[in-house]
Amino acid sequence: MASPTSTQTSTGQASTGAASARSKRRLGSTVAGVVILCVMLFPLYWMLNTALQPEAGLLAVDPVPSGIDLSGFSKAISDQGGHLLTSLAVSLGAVVICLAIAAPAAYGLARFGLRGSRTIVFGTLITQMVPGIVIANALYNSYVDLGLVNSYFGLMLADASLGIPFSIVLMRSFMVSIPGEVIEAAQMDGAGPVRTFVKVVLPMSRNSLITSGLFAFLFSWSDFMFALTLNTTDEVKPVTLGIYQYIGAHVGDWGSVMAAAVLSAIPAAILLVLAQKYIAAGITGGSVK
Repeated sequence: MASPTSTQTSTGQASTGAASARSKRRLGSTVAGVVILCVMLFPLYWMLNTALQPEAGLLAVDPVPSGIDLSGFSKAISDQGGHLLTSLAVSLGAVVICLAIAAPAAYGLARFGLRGSRTIVFGTLITQMVPGIVIANALYNSYVDLGLVNSYFGLMLADASLGIPFSIVLMRSFMVSIPGEVIEAAQMDGAGPVRTFVKVVLPMSRNSLITSGLFAFLFSWSDFMFALTLNTTDEVKPVTLGIYQYIGAHVGDWGSVMAAAVLSAIPAAILLVLAQKYIAAGITGGSVK
């Protein structure tokens, strides 16, 4: 019969072995995560590295810059600064249009018990599968008739369509989880449907609104198809179209091209960093009632 001391020793050794195995697994997971992160971030590093070496050819770029040369950035700002502002204006306008349409639509689908609401949501998801070139070509003919070609509002409207389906689905899943008692209490206090929506539902849906607005901004900011199809002049030229034409005109100046790409990535990176906690809450908020 084993003594209590030997039993305790065996238990302690087993616990130590299990803890050691867990530590090794955590270390292995950490190393694998770091390697994957380095692989994913390497294109961004190489883009910045090339931008800091504007005098070097594309194949002669040093793996690590020996010095910091910002002449590529100054040239990129001079050539693409107006296009960056155009992208910013168009993207912000697209966010406003997207949320103005998607938020009431999501609330109606979530709370009004409409017939076929599930079918509508499914159809909304299906629209995300339509190739962009098909929509752009169809829009062009309509835009010509409406006089929206080469206009800021026309491009805002087209870019907003990229985020509306996603925003409707996301906000609907969040608004469904809002307790009905809260809405009933507001109505008992004399608030009508519009006031209830504005004063109660929207504040409680803040996370999903921020998440939807951020994705709408990113969809619009990175849009190239609508910018190329719906603009025939240089009056409204987002930075994506500017970089595309920049490469054709200055293909030997890769430092300036990469500098322009770095500058175009900064607004999206800042927004992602600032809104990351809202994104996590907005995406998962409607999953649990």
